[in-house]
Amino acid sequence: METVTLRNGVKMPRLGYGVFQVTNDECERCVLDALSAGYRSVDTAQSYGNEEAVGAAVQKSGIARSDLFLTSKIWMSNASYEKAKESIDKSLRNMKTDYLDLMLIHQPFGDYYGAYRAMEEAYHAGKLRAIGVSNFYPDRLIDLCRFAEIAPMVNQVETHVFQQQKIAHEYMEKYGVQHEAWGPFAEGKKNCFTNPVLVKIGEKYGKTAAQTALRFLIQSDVVVIPKSTHKERMEQNLDVFDFALSKEDMEAIRALDEGKSLFFDHYDPATVEMLTNMGKTRVV
Repeated sequence: METVTLRNGVKMPRLGYGVFQVTNDECERCVLDALSAGYRSVDTAQSYGNEEAVGAAVQKSGIARSDLFLTSKIWMSNASYEKAKESIDKSLRNMKTDYLDLMLIHQPFGDYYGAYRAMEEAYHAGKLRAIGVSNFYPDRLIDLCRFAEIAPMVNQVETHVFQQQKIAHEYMEKYGVQHEAWGPFAEGKKNCFTNPVLVKIGEKYGKTAAQTALRFLIQSDVVVIPKSTHKERMEQNLDVFDFALSKEDMEAIRALDEGKSLFFDHYDPATVEMLTNMGKTRVV
């Protein structure tokens, strides 16, 4: 598996397996399938409700913990120093591990500065090998980079061929933050899997539109965590390291960018009200 090197020297796989919206009942089987297919990075979150299933699958897999890269995220209901500190230990217990390879602040709301200080403390204690954020737009990312003791090493944001986050990517590069994509297939929106541009380019390489979309992101220096509950698709998603898109193909896919979210805009007041209400009502 190809890796990227985070600013502290930790190596992170360029492609991992995401378990968002995978039920706890199904998650253990899915993670075992992903690991047997060759994945070595698994991304979960406190709010997904499946940390225990990820931990159980890791234990049953027989794969050495040192060969895996496990990520979780601190939910908004734990966005304070004390609550985040407790939740980090709970995530470790849930996932049956002494450390996580990466912990992220899930949303830029609540006392995320307090939560981030708890992550810094856990990092120094060896409980977390790397720390970062999720859904932080450039303004809040820059603020954290400039004032936190340890600047975020990763920012996981909505990124796919229709929302390529070009400006955000530019600032992540400037501040040495690794860009990671959630929703790399746009969750199938805008007919991502049958998009004529992706299909036509993929045919040149004997690849699907989905594989072409992943390859585009990887060549754009974006870490991807596609989700599937079907092992054959997991295997297809992993099979994107034996070809490279040409400059012309990359430009054709860049032209698909619409520069806006297909899910929610953190600059939209109604969206912020919805998300912060979710943070208050969904306690984990």
